[in-house]
Amino acid sequence: MYDPTVARLTYRALLGRRRALILGALPLLLIVISLAVRALAGADDQTAADVLGGFALATMVPIIGVIAGTGAIGPEIDDGSVVYLLSKPIKRSAIIFTKLIVAIAVTMVFSAVPTLIAGLILNGNGQQIAVAYTVAALVASIAYAALFLLLGTVSRHAVVFGLVYALVWEALFGSLVPGARTLSVQQWSLAVAHKVAGGDLVTSDLGLTTATVLLVAVTVLATWYAGQKLRSLTLAGEE
Repeated sequence: MYDPTVARLTYRALLGRRRALILGALPLLLIVISLAVRALAGADDQTAADVLGGFALATMVPIIGVIAGTGAIGPEIDDGSVVYLLSKPIKRSAIIFTKLIVAIAVTMVFSAVPTLIAGLILNGNGQQIAVAYTVAALVASIAYAALFLLLGTVSRHAVVFGLVYALVWEALFGSLVPGARTLSVQQWSLAVAHKVAGGDLVTSDLGLTTATVLLVAVTVLATWYAGQKLRSLTLAGEE
């Protein structure tokens, strides 16, 4: 299911100079903010939770997921170069799975690692806050990568739709409309983080079992449907 050649081409596309600069901008900003907050306010558990939850998990992780997930396949479909890839004797499911793995890996590196570093800077992992939000970023990276890879497969405006979901649905509606939080990757990952941290500093509107089921279901269904769309695209070209 994992094709090294497809993986290498996808890594090269995602980590090109321009896209790598974009991917690195938000993690760098998070580190700078964490250093400034620690210098001004000292080590405080609530402040650490606010920064990691309000910026790292709510903004940085989904945006990086959008860039990595849509960038793993969207540009190839837009410029038609995907035809070259589809002409090779590689299963369509293997192409999608490989690109998903690459998108997950890139999202994790550029989101979970900076989140851990920022958490250690902010309060030295007091009350397991740094580890809890790092786990949340890791879990969210999987679901975001699958969702945005699917968007990159079905739409030429995947980046726009991805940013609308990440910044409008999750950040805006998720904070204002309680019911919207049920359909929020952020809330699902926070349920996992709450289990890691315990206490009241990391909270979620969903229970761990429900959140886990939703995370797995969305990841599996999005990956499967992306494979179906890629297969139908191939058939259309062959016809």
